[in-house]
Amino acid sequence: MSENQASTPSDSRPPIPDHLSVDPRSPHHDAAVFEHEIGIRFNDKERSDVEEYCISEGWIKFRAGKTVDRKGQPLMLKLKGRVEAFYR
Repeated sequence: MSENQASTPSDSRPPIPDHLSVDPRSPHHDAAVFEHEIGIRFNDKERSDVEEYCISEGWIKFRAGKTVDRKGQPLMLKLKGRVEAFYR
């Protein structure tokens, strides 16, 4: 019985996509995934500031402080490395 209870929450969660963005205007935004808490591990260190990631291409994007571009959107920096996404 305890096995079913442990597997039930993971069954209700959608699979973690290869490419995901926090920005709702992005084609890579998936609202169903954001109903659950997601963790990102980049080069074996957990990061909480990731705005977008791609596991297969191995990169993350995060905000460059309070800097904005000419359209008022936050300026993003991109780092390449090993990316792992998981549900908390």
